[in-house]
Amino acid sequence: MGPDPRRALLGQTGEVIDPRFVFVAIALSIWGSWSYIRDTLRGTTTPHRVTWGLWGLGGLLAFAVELQQGVGLSSVMTLSLGLVPCLVFLASLKNPAASWRIDAVDLACGVISLVGIAIWASVNQATLALVSFTVADAVAGLPTFRKSWKNPASETPRAFALGALNTFITILTLKHLTTAGALFPGMICVSDTILTVVLVLRVGPRWRGELRGAS
Repeated sequence: MGPDPRRALLGQTGEVIDPRFVFVAIALSIWGSWSYIRDTLRGTTTPHRVTWGLWGLGGLLAFAVELQQGVGLSSVMTLSLGLVPCLVFLASLKNPAASWRIDAVDLACGVISLVGIAIWASVNQATLALVSFTVADAVAGLPTFRKSWKNPASETPRAFALGALNTFITILTLKHLTTAGALFPGMICVSDTILTVVLVLRVGPRWRGELRGAS
C-alpha cells in the first residue's frame, strides 16, 4: 500500500532515514563542540558571549517546547543545541582572553533576542513560542556573523560545518515534517552553513580587498 496522500500534503511522509541516526548527529555535534571549546580555552577562538549565552538559553527553551509537542527522539539534538553554547560560554569565562568586544549593535541584538524569549514566557501557545525562539536565536547569532565577517581567524569553522551537518541529519530523521520538529534545527542548519562559507572563504577580507582595489 502506498503512502497516504493526505499525509503527504501535511508533510507527514515518514522519516527519510532511521530516527536513531540522531545519535550520529549528536556525535558530530560533540566533535564540533569539543573543537570549539578547546580552541576557546587555548585563546585561538574568541566566542561572542552575547551570541553564545543567548544561543544556550534559546536552545534549552526550544527543547522544552519540543517536549511539550511530542517531537520525539530528534528533540535530543535540540537539547544539545542548548547545552553546547552554555559550555562555550563557560569556557570563555575560564579564559579571559577568549572573548570578543561587545558594542552597541551587539547589545541591541541581545535585547531583540531577549524580547523573543519574553514572548515565549508570556504566551501559552507552543508553536508561537517556538517561532519566537527561532527568531530570537537567529538575531542572537548576528553579532557572531559580524565578527566572522570582520575577523574570520577568530572563529573555528569546523564547529559550524559540523553543526550544519548534524542539524540536517536531525531533520532527515523526523517522521513528521512539522514546524515543531523542523523549524529550529532548520534555522540552525541554514545559519551554520552560511557561517561556514563566510569563515572558510574569508568572505569579509576578500570583499574589503576588492573594495580597496576598486578605489
